[in-house]
Amino acid sequence: MTKNFMLFVTLLSSIAIFSQQIHRKTLKLMGSRFDITVVTNDTLEGSNYINLAIAEISRIEKIISSWDENSQTSEINRNAGIKPVKVDKELFDLIERAIAISKLTDGAFDITYASMDKIWKFDGSMTEMPSAAIIKASVSKVGYQNIVLNKEDGTVFLKLKGMKIGFGAIGKGYAADKAKSLLISKGVIAGIINASGDMNTWGKQPNGQDWTIAITNPLNKNNAFGLLPITNGAVVTSGNYEKYVTFNNIQYTHIIDPRTGYPSSGLISVSVFAPKAELADALATSIFVMGTEVGLNMINQLPNIECIIIDNKGNIHTSNKINIKNYD
Repeated sequence: MTKNFMLFVTLLSSIAIFSQQIHRKTLKLMGSRFDITVVTNDTLEGSNYINLAIAEISRIEKIISSWDENSQTSEINRNAGIKPVKVDKELFDLIERAIAISKLTDGAFDITYASMDKIWKFDGSMTEMPSAAIIKASVSKVGYQNIVLNKEDGTVFLKLKGMKIGFGAIGKGYAADKAKSLLISKGVIAGIINASGDMNTWGKQPNGQDWTIAITNPLNKNNAFGLLPITNGAVVTSGNYEKYVTFNNIQYTHIIDPRTGYPSSGLISVSVFAPKAELADALATSIFVMGTEVGLNMINQLPNIECIIIDNKGNIHTSNKINIKNYD
């Protein structure tokens, strides 16, 4: 999922005034931009806490990365159709939660998306749409139902040879959650973990005010249409307008429905607000696949979760309890 956080959500804070209390570092982790912000008493303390967060994010990457051949995730994929693989409880629990989200979204979210054949290209090289047969075949090994978890043994087994799991649509959110939890346990009173669009906050700004975000329309990036305070929660904003192909006057974007093999269409931005970034991350991806009506219906039935959807015509749709302040 392509995310360009700065295009959609701009953090508004009093950093310039209270710079002696806010400490921030930007770096590349998990292949993406991370902005780590903490509120502390001095620069050395802030730097030490930021380094703790970096170490935690790096630890998680070593567990869930499908690019690292030494990771437990790679071990699961190598043994697809062969044998179960014993994994750490942390990874087992993450996969179990991912399956629960797959069930909630009727498969619109599915970590076995990694099994898909790469038949769609969004670099301008496609000249015709793949045939229905090719599209159907591309997802033949996708299906969360074929993940077998054995809680007693702590093992994960992928039933089909060549099947794979990946955490591209949930991993950064999970890492942001874990880094936040670690820093809170160490006594950090406030901060933000922004994992390239997966933003997790806690506490307040040094001036006592909530962290606040401005929601902007990617079709009119110079104008924000509203402000939202974020208190001890997460917001994930996903964009889906830069990578696409057009066939028969229909614009197909790069987030693909793992159930059908067809790319999503109709939406360009989804922001999900939830207690944890992991959940918000997964739901944002799901809504692109499900569409506005079904996506909003799902969100409105979930406690403590809200969303803002922008369709490809620039129309803004919000869940029932969103309260956006006018932006002056």
